[in-house]
Amino acid sequence: MSEKNFYLTTAIAYTNAGPHLGHALEFIQADCIARYKRLMGYNTWFLTGADEHGIKNYNTAKKAGQETLEFVHQNAEKFKRLKDILDISYDDFIQTTDQNRHWPAAQKMWQKLEEKGDIYLKEYEGLYCEGCEMFLKAVDLVDEKCAIHKKEPIHSRESNYFFRLSKYSDQIVSLIESGELKLLPESRQREFLNMAKEGLFDVSFSRPKTSLPWGIPVPNDPEHVMYVWCDALTNYISAIGYNDESDSFKLRWPADVQLIGKDIVRFHAGIWIGMLLSAELALPKSILIHGFVTHNGEKMSKSLGNVVDPVAVASDYGKDSIRYYLLREIPMGNDGDFNDQLFVERYNSDLANNLGNLLNRVHTLVTRNEIEKFNFDSSEPIYSERVGETWKLYHNEMEAYHLSEAIFHVWRLVDFANKTMEDTKPWALIKADRPKGEWVLSSLLEILRHISIMIYPFMPEASQKMRSQLGLLASDGMEASQEWGGEMAWLNLGEREIIFPRIERD
Repeated sequence: MSEKNFYLTTAIAYTNAGPHLGHALEFIQADCIARYKRLMGYNTWFLTGADEHGIKNYNTAKKAGQETLEFVHQNAEKFKRLKDILDISYDDFIQTTDQNRHWPAAQKMWQKLEEKGDIYLKEYEGLYCEGCEMFLKAVDLVDEKCAIHKKEPIHSRESNYFFRLSKYSDQIVSLIESGELKLLPESRQREFLNMAKEGLFDVSFSRPKTSLPWGIPVPNDPEHVMYVWCDALTNYISAIGYNDESDSFKLRWPADVQLIGKDIVRFHAGIWIGMLLSAELALPKSILIHGFVTHNGEKMSKSLGNVVDPVAVASDYGKDSIRYYLLREIPMGNDGDFNDQLFVERYNSDLANNLGNLLNRVHTLVTRNEIEKFNFDSSEPIYSERVGETWKLYHNEMEAYHLSEAIFHVWRLVDFANKTMEDTKPWALIKADRPKGEWVLSSLLEILRHISIMIYPFMPEASQKMRSQLGLLASDGMEASQEWGGEMAWLNLGEREIIFPRIERD
């Protein structure tokens, strides 16, 4: 087992509905990071899952005329299927209804907080947002509506257990300002700090069963169920064995990266960190925050009929097409737009024309001219130098989780290879000066080999197809193959295949 360990989590998906493009973005970004870390030799563990408790799930199931457990499990299955549909390489999928793995860990966390004096019962009256699943303050409202969900909160009064988050407010701010806890990118960190410096307030941690008969029982009080935060947030450690503090837990915690959407930063950078401080557990090394996705410049809405189904896009145009678009077009931390016209343009220009056609042309020339053996020592250094420069830039961006910037540098190498084709004209050169023509083509094949490694975290299926055509092994062993000439000496190309057929639209 590698001594380099890397633990990555996503937010667990709320199961009141199936997956949308925002889920796809988070899954794909996380998968890209996980695949890169594996490529670099890290013992990587990638966790995702389903958040199956809470009032929204209960009420939505009731409206659908289904038992809540049946309803949430049906939707959880839709998220699990993204593993194959979008090529998501998660290692574990935790569900909060899992009474063997999750419930004992959540109850243990509750008891740790209670022992610290950070859980208390009180009568509470206030404005409750069902979307946020929490009581709101006046500062959270815009025109008397929740700033996130754009709905008026419900006036509610009941007896709840609360978590004493306010006790840890100043400490959380200090941890972030000192850099001990990293929120990435910095723009998202500034947003949270501006809010947190006004003070984090105590949060409701339970609901009486008379209000919500659905959830994990509160230890020592069967009349209450845990409410969202102690339940859902504990998934990051319940899945790796927190309850019995297994070897897996000791190996993997704290997480290296917890990837979340910008709408739940205050829960993860506030409540979750407060819980960990109270339970005296290590803090995650970084919280990585992504933005929202719009469609053709508009917020997606069922009423507008403009919701993009990532499953349909992957089915129509291939899983790598949607992976490439989202990773290339949306810088980490930024909001982005799924533009129908730009999607087709990106696909045809970048994938079909630039990369797919390059592979096709080089493969055809090598097989047509029966080139079988390479001598990289005779190649001009410009090719190996350009590849080396690209690797350096690529690694720098990937280590900083700048995924769109990393794939941009890969496409500069693709453009360089295409320009080399046009400048050297190897189809004519090999007739006039065969040795020179051979090393130009061998250099282009070697550039394609490096590209096949670089795109693996972004487009794993295309990477494997490229490597098959180049006569190479699959992803195994790529880590040791990033030097010039690292895998190719005797050529045995596989069968040629068009990996990115053009999209023809009326």
